[in-house]
Amino acid sequence: MSTGYEKYARRKAKTSSVSTVISISLVLFTLGLIGIILLNAKLLSDHVKENIGFSIILKPEVKEVEFKQIQKSLDAEPFVRETIFVDPDSAALQLEKDLGEDFLDFLGYNPLLPTIDIKLNPEYAKTDSLANIEKQLLENKYIKEVYYRKDLVAAINENVKKITFILLGLASLLLLISIAMINNSIRLAIYAQRFIIKTMQLVGATPSFIRRPFIRKAVLNGFISSILALAMLTGVLYWIKQEIPEIINHQNIELYAFLYIFIIIIGVFISYISTYFAVRKYLRIQTNELY
Repeated sequence: MSTGYEKYARRKAKTSSVSTVISISLVLFTLGLIGIILLNAKLLSDHVKENIGFSIILKPEVKEVEFKQIQKSLDAEPFVRETIFVDPDSAALQLEKDLGEDFLDFLGYNPLLPTIDIKLNPEYAKTDSLANIEKQLLENKYIKEVYYRKDLVAAINENVKKITFILLGLASLLLLISIAMINNSIRLAIYAQRFIIKTMQLVGATPSFIRRPFIRKAVLNGFISSILALAMLTGVLYWIKQEIPEIINHQNIELYAFLYIFIIIIGVFISYISTYFAVRKYLRIQTNELY
């Protein structure tokens, strides 16, 4: 009789373990998907900010040597990602193309001044940073004007901030839900073995001795679940790489590596904590409360 029960208990424990691993891996996979969305939201935000720029309009008497010196000094500034010099003739050709007519024939001269277009590093694409940069640049005697759309910069930063807060809120909520779901899965698995825990206690096993195999198994299950979740995430990333190659490049590999490590830590840590408290619960209750 006892042998048959032990076989049944082992089979039930194995089934419970497999279902727990699958449940945890699916939860971690969903959490990883949100992580990918957050990472790419940041990359998209940086991409938008990198395209925020301004134009430095030089004075008409500036000579070629001087504007090259200005451009070289700008390239050395930490806020500059890229500089493009636009001479009056090139600017006139572009304006003529945009207008669809030759305005030079009408005016009889080229009124456009040489300019240097600047693309910013994303951390400097803020209203206050741009105001400081503008003030700094206008101190140069060769610069006549610094032009950029203040309202557009403010609108972009405001929208990026709102989207970031919404995504962080969703990620935090999902993290809490994930913790609750993993905890419930483990508690159900431990509940199925509550009689084994109590039997071991009744024959004199210490709490630490009883907890040890459960915790060891929980940590292993958490690790296996994390690996399964990461395998599914890798498949998703491979698909994204095929469809949108620019999303994944050498510049954000470290971010994805951090996400992978985070998923493993979450899977193992929550499994450990949930198992510890679930086993402790059944060590403390009375035998008649097991039914």
